[in-house]
Amino acid sequence: MFKEMIGKRSEKVKNIVERGMVKKFAEAIGDPHPIFIDEAYGKQSRYGKNIAPPTFPRVFEYGEIEELQLPNKGLIHGEQIYHYKRPLFVGETIYCYTEVADYYEKTGKNGWMGFIILKLYGEDAEGENIFTEEQVVIITETVRKELVR
Repeated sequence: MFKEMIGKRSEKVKNIVERGMVKKFAEAIGDPHPIFIDEAYGKQSRYGKNIAPPTFPRVFEYGEIEELQLPNKGLIHGEQIYHYKRPLFVGETIYCYTEVADYYEKTGKNGWMGFIILKLYGEDAEGENIFTEEQVVIITETVRKELVR
């Protein structure tokens, strides 16, 4: 159903690791560690500045893959994995984009399911990869029926 989407990418989108947003995010996830929110602590850290929590890229914009038309509801969030080359530094600019990495189908107890594997990338201004995120989106048989109408 989505095999032809494999390899398609969005355009890069500029994001800023903004101090206030990092603080709100850290508080929202219940992890107000000083490395995230205390400027003096960040300066004394091995990084010399504050960093963002590991799941912070969840708030970034990654652009749209125009050909990938998924519904706004009914999908299942299957899995999400982050891989970092280094932490995200507060104040830096990150360029993010999405790629459809894979698609496969399985039949389970509840019928047919489709699995879209999305890879999300974050790069610095020089184009060096900082992190990748892999997401599994599950399309149920009910959603599939709506898509093929």
